[in-house]
Formats: sequence, structure tokens, C-alpha cells
Amino acid sequence: MSEARSHRLRRYATYASVSVSLTLILAKLAAYLATDSVSILSSLIDSSTDMMASVVTLLGVRTALRPPDEAHRFGHGKAEALAALAQAAFIGGSALFLTIEAVRRLVTPQPVGEGAVGIAVMLLSILLTAGLITFQRHVVTATGSVAVGADRLHYSGDLLMNAAVILAILLTGWTGISAFDPLFGLGIAAFLLYGARKVAREALNVLMDRELPAEERERIVALVEAQQDVAGMHDLRTRSSGVGAFIELHLELDPALSVARAHDITDRVEDRLKDAFPGAEVMIHQEPAGLQDDRLDHRIADGQSVGGQSADGQSPGGPGVAE
Repeated sequence: MSEARSHRLRRYATYASVSVSLTLILAKLAAYLATDSVSILSSLIDSSTDMMASVVTLLGVRTALRPPDEAHRFGHGKAEALAALAQAAFIGGSALFLTIEAVRRLVTPQPVGEGAVGIAVMLLSILLTAGLITFQRHVVTATGSVAVGADRLHYSGDLLMNAAVILAILLTGWTGISAFDPLFGLGIAAFLLYGARKVAREALNVLMDRELPAEERERIVALVEAQQDVAGMHDLRTRSSGVGAFIELHLELDPALSVARAHDITDRVEDRLKDAFPGAEVMIHQEPAGLQDDRLDHRIADGQSVGGQSADGQSPGGPGVAE
């Protein structure tokens, strides 16, 4: 997929999210004014919170897609991870509130009931949210967006909650047992907490410059070493920028090659990697094959950090450091 199409899909996903949440707010406000239902008011407040979370995602994605500038030469991609982290906080807060409310209803059972207007609003919410989630799933699969993925999890929780209310109404009507509603709530809260933890971890991986998955690193190595005239490579470093990837490596070439020839080979390698990883920034350092120098690979293998200290805090003169 081209970088332009990836960016376009991310923008469309945020616009769809804000549009759906605004539509639901208007529908629930009208239903509340017509029925004066406390439960619909609660749902209206929840949709308002969704709207705020969606706006955070929209602003985060919009900032992340801005091109590099003089002050941000690596781009603004991490804004998307920050938006995902904010979404994780929203989701965790919603799960906590839902848990408290579910426990309260278990201790003090309350009848579950909605008028025809309330059920109609919930059905509308389910239909719109299901459509949004389906589109967001497509965008996440195509682009890997952590912010859109977090927004999708948020709306998945809303979808489950609305479906659970309707199911609880039916089950309570059939059995006379009012505990179904809070029990469903506890299950949904657990789902949201699990998802929030996953979203937060993915966002922190981007913010902390975690390496790309092992299979992608292996793919990079295979692509580089398959190129003609490449003697080898080392010191591969990768990270996600939120909207793309950064790939750095040292390329080993025949020391007898001219500078122009070495440059041509390096350009081929760079183009191959950019074709395989659209939107990636590729930085390659050329080295003569057979050169024995200080390498990041050796330092990591020996447990020494890039900053000159070992993993246990020892200085370069300590044990386990390659000389």
C-alpha cells in the first residue's frame, strides 16, 4: 500500500469516529429529552466521553501525519502513539467506572428496563458502532495504526455494553433474575482492561523505540544479503515512528570498489528496502568488508549499553566488555 493511501485511510478513520460519536450524542440527547430516562442520560454522557476520545485520536493522527520540519526532522509520528496512550487511559477509566457500577448493582439489585425509545436508540448505536468498528479494523490491518486501533477498542466496548443491556433485558424478562446486567458489565470491564493494557504496551513500544518484530528484522537481513555485490551487514537498528519505520544498518562491501560503485549498490539496497517497507526511512553506512571495528552487535551481545555502561550499570572497563 502506498504511503499516501495509508495516510488517507488513517484520516478517514478519525473522521468516521468523530461523525459516529456526534450522531449518537444527538440521537441520545433527543431520546433523553423525550423520555427523561436516567439510563439514556448515562449513555449520553458515555457517548460524550467517546467524542472527546475520538477528537484526541483525530488530533493525534493529524499531527502524526505532518511532514518533518526544521524542529522535528524525524517527523511527528509519535503523536499517534501519544494519542493511543491517552485512549488507553480513557478505556481504563471507563472499565473502572463500569466495574464500580456493576458491583453496586450486584449488592443492590435494580430492575433492568428500557422503553421502546431507549431500546431503539441502543439498536441505532449498535448498528452505527458495528459499521465504524468494521471500517476501523480494515484501517488497522492496512496501516498498523496504534491510535485507530485504540479507538476501535473503545468503540468495541461500547458495542458490547449496548448489546449486553438489550440481552440483559431479555434474560431478566424470561427468568426474573436481575443479576445478568451487572455480570455482563464485569465481563465487559475485564475485556476493556485487557485491551487497554495491550494498547498501552503497543504505544509505549513506539515511544520507547522498541525494535521491529523479529520476523521483520529477519526479512530486512534477507533482502539486504540477497543483493548482488553485498558482502554482509551488521548493526541493524529499527524502530517504528508511529506512521512508518526507521531502518539503519552498516553495509559491508568489497574494499576495492570505487566510491561511485559502492554508492550505486547502496542505492539499490535502499530502494529494495523502501519497496518492502513503504514509508520507511532507510539510513545505510558503508564499510569495507573484513573491517574489525567497534560494533553495536558486539556490545549488545556482551551486555553493554550504547551509552558506554553495561546492563548492570558498570563502566566500559568492567567485566564482559569486548576490548
